[in-house]
Amino acid sequence: MKALIQRVKNAKVTVNDEVISSIEQGACVLIGICSSDTIKDMEYIVRKLLSIRIFDDENHKRWQKSIVDKQFEILCVSQFTLYNTWKGNKPDFHKAMAADRSKEFYEQFIQMLRDKYKPDKVKDGLFGAYMQVSIQNDGPVTLEIESPSHTPNKIINSVTDGAVHTKDEHSKR
Repeated sequence: MKALIQRVKNAKVTVNDEVISSIEQGACVLIGICSSDTIKDMEYIVRKLLSIRIFDDENHKRWQKSIVDKQFEILCVSQFTLYNTWKGNKPDFHKAMAADRSKEFYEQFIQMLRDKYKPDKVKDGLFGAYMQVSIQNDGPVTLEIESPSHTPNKIINSVTDGAVHTKDEHSKR
């Protein structure tokens, strides 16, 4: 599971020229769901979204406060295109969870986020719709989080002349 986090002054989602969701200061978060994601991936992303320190404190010291600390809002938008690969010049989305499964998974994610924070501070887009997402990026700051099950672990392959050579754990299969 991936979360592309954009620190914002405000953000909104529009479908067919109608604003369906909007927030003031906080984060606009694009959510990518992989075909192999589980509840553990969901829990990890929720925990990180609520605890990462991406805001200044009252003394303007950077990277000191979380969304929860500041009581800011979150606007989540489902975006399967975050799990793309390339076939030549054309994007391929076979790594993304299929729409029939991902809709329920995404709805569970939004509910978990609301349960762990404040329901009225968590907004979302319209799953599966063609949306326009407007943001006023603050910084700009854009950060990515990916659940550990999708982050290849490095393993030591060899040590030569004092240099450590690693390879992705996934490449040993």
